[in-house]
Amino acid sequence: MELFVKICQLIIGLGLLNVWLLRTKKTTAWRGGDAKNMREEFAVYGLSPTFMMTIGFLKVALGLCLIAGLWVPELTRPAAIGVAALMVGAVAMHVKVKDPLKSSLPALTLLVLSLVVSYL
Repeated sequence: MELFVKICQLIIGLGLLNVWLLRTKKTTAWRGGDAKNMREEFAVYGLSPTFMMTIGFLKVALGLCLIAGLWVPELTRPAAIGVAALMVGAVAMHVKVKDPLKSSLPALTLLVLSLVVSYL
């Protein structure tokens, strides 16, 4: 079970770093509305660029904490709870703009994985 939790931590951490450091300006099938990049996606949700940067900072920091939690276990649970909270918000934004379920799948997946990590 411990190995499973560590794998979940890595998936979450690396996934967040991928989205927020490598893919913010790229088009994906997971973007909300008709957005082509992260800035457009936050605009679709009615959120400001400043809010986008704040969320991005939090997600990168929490992703790094989950990865660091492999060596410093005290970081893991608070980081996983933080990611879960942010993923609830992400799912809510997809629902708000009536996105198809497909667009919410990455956020839903990270929510579930974060809950697994925080409670196991």
